[in-house]
Order: sequence, then C-alpha cells, then structure tokens
Amino acid sequence: MGMKPLILLLVAAGVGRPATGAAQGAPVAKPGAGYVAKDSLTKGSYTLVFVSKDSAFSPVTKQRMMDTFFAVYPREAKRFNPRTLKKITFVVDPAYDGVAATGNGVATYNPAWLLKHPEDLGVVTHEVMHVVQAYPNGSCPGWLTEGIADYVRYAYGVNNVRGDGSYPTTRPGKTTPTATASWPASWSGWSSTGTPK
Repeated sequence: MGMKPLILLLVAAGVGRPATGAAQGAPVAKPGAGYVAKDSLTKGSYTLVFVSKDSAFSPVTKQRMMDTFFAVYPREAKRFNPRTLKKITFVVDPAYDGVAATGNGVATYNPAWLLKHPEDLGVVTHEVMHVVQAYPNGSCPGWLTEGIADYVRYAYGVNNVRGDGSYPTTRPGKTTPTATASWPASWSGWSSTGTPK
C-alpha cells in the first residue's frame, strides 16, 4: 500500500485549506505581554518569532527549537499545505501548565517540561504540524488531528531516538487520549510503508 491512503485521509481531514494555524480548543499564550526575550529569524519564505517569558530558559534549547522549526516546517508545508502560514510564533511561558499547545499561528511551550525533556525536539515537529493542518474548528476529530501530527512527528522528527520519539503502536479500542491519538499515527505509518508498526 502506498501513500494514496494517507494522502486521501489528509485531504478528507482538510489539509490543504488556507491556513489559520488554529488547533481545536488550543489554550495558547498571548505573545505580546510580559516577555523577557524576543527574537525573530527569517529563512526563505518562513519567519519564526521566538518569545520567552522565562528568564532562565536555556539558550541552547531555544536554538535547538529554532533549528528544528526550520528543518521541519518547510517540509511539512511543502508536502501537506503549501498555503500554510509563513510566520509562526513560539512562546515559552512558565504560566502554561501543559506540554505544548498551538492555535492561530502561536505555539506555546512549557519551559519546565522542556527542561525535563531537553532531547524531545519532536514536540516542535508535532506542534507546527497543527499550523500546517489549519482545520477550521470542529471540522476534524481531535483524535485524528493529533494522530496525524504524531505521524508527522515520527516521519519528519529531529532527534527522535534521543527524544523518545518512538513510533506509536496502539490500536483502536484504547481509551486514553494518547492511545487514541497514536493509532492514526500508527496506521498512517503502516499505509505509507506497507509494514505493520
């Protein structure tokens, strides 16, 4: 089985629409207030604005996140949605208590989580895929949105081995959000390689 099932799945889910960068229900930080550092970098047609609200955030982690963005986002955009946003903002916010969330072209990251998981650059790959997906609210089930982002994290991710970006192996019928999101990623990998994962 080739890439056709995966491409059909992505098209049915809405990939390729004009980008809004909004993930369903994503609680994201407002990038403009209370920051301690703000940088902007443009490469080709893509711009990354990096806002840190954490004075202790590692400059090494920041650089690795920026490098990951420019390594994966243009590839994701080219393959899945060439009309995606050209300017993305990362906000590192200690007030955010999740791992990461994306909406309206802003990806918010928890610096405490990044400190504990410095090798997990796949979180960047996953979050910027939500910008590429650009599904209008309610047009795609959350489990499918997350599953596709998990697949892209695996397929395009930087530093997957050291960052524990192992391939999800769960199957339908699981009840946890992680398991239900991982199943479409596993199916997508299988359909694109013909090898059960």
